[in-house]
Amino acid sequence: MNKKEIYTKLIKDKALDLGFSYCGISEAAFLETEAPRLENWLKQNMHGEMKYMENHFDKRLDPRLLVPGAKSVVSLLLNYYPSEKQNPDSYKISKYAYGEDYHFVIKDKLKDLLRFINDEIGAVDGRVFVDSAPVLDKAWAAKSGLGWIGKNNNLIRKSEGSFFFIAELIIDLELLYDTATTNHCGSCTACIDACPTQAIESPYVVNGSKCISYLTIELKDEIPNEFAGKLDDWIYGCDVCQDVCPWNRFSKPHQQPLFNPKPSLIDYDKQQWNDLTQELFNEVFRKSPVKRTKYSGLMRNIAFLKET
Repeated sequence: MNKKEIYTKLIKDKALDLGFSYCGISEAAFLETEAPRLENWLKQNMHGEMKYMENHFDKRLDPRLLVPGAKSVVSLLLNYYPSEKQNPDSYKISKYAYGEDYHFVIKDKLKDLLRFINDEIGAVDGRVFVDSAPVLDKAWAAKSGLGWIGKNNNLIRKSEGSFFFIAELIIDLELLYDTATTNHCGSCTACIDACPTQAIESPYVVNGSKCISYLTIELKDEIPNEFAGKLDDWIYGCDVCQDVCPWNRFSKPHQQPLFNPKPSLIDYDKQQWNDLTQELFNEVFRKSPVKRTKYSGLMRNIAFLKET
């Protein structure tokens, strides 16, 4: 094996050792296909109040502007599909938020991976990214052969579906690059048909400002009345377009204890959520992504459901 092959194998093997589900690598270059799609999406104001999406347009499309001299984008997937489900008679929280905040869990693993690369290969410059910087993570994962981007704009794997966190390591080391896989959505429109707010306006076009995840997390103002009766009991995020995807029949439970939910999150019925206090919120959602919407935001979402 030559150096590129050796380094690539070292990195991929270590990624799996650290608990990542999959690792793929692509060349750090300008995302030509995504550029016009992103520009169009922003022009049509499909990002709603997520004004940060307008920032760093060029950096979103070219990783070499984030890491000078970047040669490779190492994309990593981590399964979060839970073995436990919420009380069916309760308000609903997106599965990704059942356990500890994935940002911290994954960032620690990424830092370990970058440290390993420097120890084993030599001085490699790079940065770690977990859904908190101008990186089009799904595009990079697809380019790295880790799945295809479905009509609901989620990355889908033929063997396991779409319940994966995506993260990146952008480094100035040349490696062997994977090739993109084929799209297996076919004529299926399950996600489009099932979306409670018709946020998937056409295949591969999701109007973020109509998405339940946006309305219950990103939106800081009152939820518009046009969505009355359409939130389908979701109080934080939404999994509908993933739950109905045929490929998610093959989802397998994760093996990461930090993603396991607290019993109260699983067992609570609607009345217990209605009676939630700030103190209980702090206890149930300690280290949880749900803290992002704050107690006031969660109670706003519950009140909207009760009123409509």
